[in-house]
Parts: sequence; C-alpha cells; structure tokens
Amino acid sequence: MATIGFIGLGNMGGPMAINLLKAGHEVKAFDLSQAALDSVAAEGGHAAASAAEAATGADFVVSMLPAGVHVQGLYQTGDAPLFDVISKDALIIDSSTIDAATAQSVSAAANERGLSFIDAPVSGGVGGAVAGTLAFMVGATDAQFAKAKPILDCMGKNIFHAGQSGAGQIAKACNNMMLSILMAGTSEALNMGMKNGLDPAVLSEIMKQSSGNNWALQVYNPVPGVMDGVPSSNDYKGGFQVDLMFKDLGLAMQLSQQSNSPVPMGSAARSLFSLHKSKGNGGLDFSSVIKLYQDN
Repeated sequence: MATIGFIGLGNMGGPMAINLLKAGHEVKAFDLSQAALDSVAAEGGHAAASAAEAATGADFVVSMLPAGVHVQGLYQTGDAPLFDVISKDALIIDSSTIDAATAQSVSAAANERGLSFIDAPVSGGVGGAVAGTLAFMVGATDAQFAKAKPILDCMGKNIFHAGQSGAGQIAKACNNMMLSILMAGTSEALNMGMKNGLDPAVLSEIMKQSSGNNWALQVYNPVPGVMDGVPSSNDYKGGFQVDLMFKDLGLAMQLSQQSNSPVPMGSAARSLFSLHKSKGNGGLDFSSVIKLYQDN
C-alpha cells in the first residue's frame, strides 16, 4: 500500500481521500478547514499541519483545488511550494478542474525539476466521489498513467487516458460544456410540457424511451419529485453547484477562443447559467436551472 498526501478536502476531495483509506492506503491529508480534516481523521487518516507535511515522504500527492491559480501556488509559486519537498520518485495527481494551459505549465515546471505531475480532473459529482464511481480524465504519459491507475481505481470506476499533459482538462471542459447544454435543454423541454399540462414524470419516461433520451433524464432529473436521491428532490442542495458549472463554462469558453472552435450552444448555456447565478442561485445544484424557466 502507498503513502498518499492529499490536499483539498472539500465536497469532492474529502470522500476521495476516505476511499483511499478504505482501500488500505495511508493518507496524510491537509485542508484549511479543520472540520474537513477531522472528517478524514475520523476514518483513519492523518491530519497534517500543512500541505508540505502532507506531501513530504509521500509516494503520491493528490490535490483537489478550486482553480489554476491555487494549483500553481501550491506546487510552484507559493511561499512554501511543494515542488521543494516532494520526492522525485513520487507522482503528483492533480484532480482539480483548471485551465489546460496552467496544467501544462505546472507539468513542464515539474519536469524541469525531475518531478512527475499529471492532470486528472473528475466527473460524477459528490455522489460519485462518495461511492467511488468517479470518471477520471487523465493527461499523462503512458508510464505516468500506468503508475496512477491503481490509485485512481480506488476512487473511480472509469479511468480514461485522454492524452498528454493538459488533455484531461480539455476533456473535462468538453464534457461539462455538453452537460450544461443537456441540462438546460432538458429543463426547457420539461418546463414546456408542464406548462401544457403534462405530468413531468410521464413526459420524462416518454423522452427516456425516445430520441430525446439523455443523462439528465436517466439519473439527474431537474424536476422535484420525479426521481429520488437527486438534488432536485432535496431543494437542489448538494450535487454540483451553479457557481462551479459557471466556472467550468468559463474554462470551456477560454478553450474555444484559444482553438478558434465555434461553441454557440455552449455560449448560450453559459449565458443561462450566468443569469441563474445572478439571481442568487450560485450555491444550488446546477439542475436548478429549470427554475430560471419557471420564474420567467
């Protein structure tokens, strides 16, 4: 079993670290939140006093942070960069969702110091993090991917080698842009049916068995009461916040501009989530976007 330094124990990172513990690994964890540290410590993890303590002597270092600036600061440019303490034999796995350019830049800086850094953002939400069924999209060399996969298997069910450095972040941006479009379109169609007297559960089943079938209808219905165990049936609490979807759509728009890729549907979805966020809904699950149609 490996010694793993885990930095960032939020809604996703905490359950991921706990699943590594359940798999038998030693986890040295750090987060600015004492409550988050206590949760992992209660499952047998070691609560480190700093990120440097968590990373020192680790075979793997896993990070789950909000944005590229935090990743760059943690490893490279901060007051106590982890590149100064991480073993040259260790593999750094960054599971944050950040821009591909920053992931590539940090990876290149790691290579210059004889270190190994890969990007491995996730999909599957808090439920997937808790259940250990996340999808990982990995940007790495073949050798790095082979080394990372046994660790990622402890936290996820579908582990994809997307390509070289930064490819994981590109795949994640494409996936979440598509997800936002699907959720907005599903909400639009369901709301129209409801406005015309249809039962949303019946309409959902019709579309699931027809050409309109999609992931939102299958496992994440946005209408309260249609499906158990999803945020829409819990006042849109938990799950994947509107704020995070808006952030990820910003990354997608940045990527589209850099590659001159037309994204009219993605741009429309970002505008919808921006409007929904501006109404004070940033902390709700992204499926709450259906409220935007209902409010209008």
